Order: sequence, then C-alpha cells, then structure tokens
Amino acid sequence: MPLDLRLAILAVTLILAFTIYKVLSKRIIPVKYSFLWWLAVVVLLILVIIPDVLIWFATKLGFQTISNLVVGVFIVILFFITISLTVIVSAQKKKITLLIQEVSILKEKIK
Repeated sequence: MPLDLRLAILAVTLILAFTIYKVLSKRIIPVKYSFLWWLAVVVLLILVIIPDVLIWFATKLGFQTISNLVVGVFIVILFFITISLTVIVSAQKKKITLLIQEVSILKEKIK
C-alpha cells in the first residue's frame, strides 16, 4: 500500500478518534452510542498497521486498486453506522409515542 494512502487513512482515523473522544467527554452522546464508531477506528487502525490485510482483501474481492477497497470499507462502515442509528431512532420513536399516549391519558384524568 502506498505510503500516502496509509497516511491519509491514519489522518482520518486520528481525526475520527479525536472527534469521538471530544463528543464523549462533553457528554453530547452516551457511551453506548459510541461503540460502533470506536469499532470503525479499530478497523481503520488495523488497515494502517497491517496493510497486507488490505492487499489480501483487495485481491480476494477482486478490487483493482487498494484505494477502491478503502472507499468500499468506508462505505461498509458508514452503512453499519446508519443501520445502528436507524435502530436507535426507531426505539426512540416508540418511546415518544408511548409517552404522548401516557400524557394524554393523564390530561384526561385531570379534567
């Protein structure tokens, strides 16, 4: 893997790790929502530290260049993060609906 590609991936990984750390330290998001982001950081670090893994995957999956595989890995990571966020939003929507119903019932009891 070319050195400039490794450095670019490392830079993105460090920026992502720093951003996650700052968001967690300011308590903007709970820790449980950061696990998938930390997993993305670990995967990217493994790809930078052991570039042969990336080369092996690129040849096995039929990618012509390693940079195409890197873009593919980013897309897969973002796909899983999107699914995770969709699950979280769906659960919160159910809770909000339940709370609205409970508040409506309580308002009716007060009248």
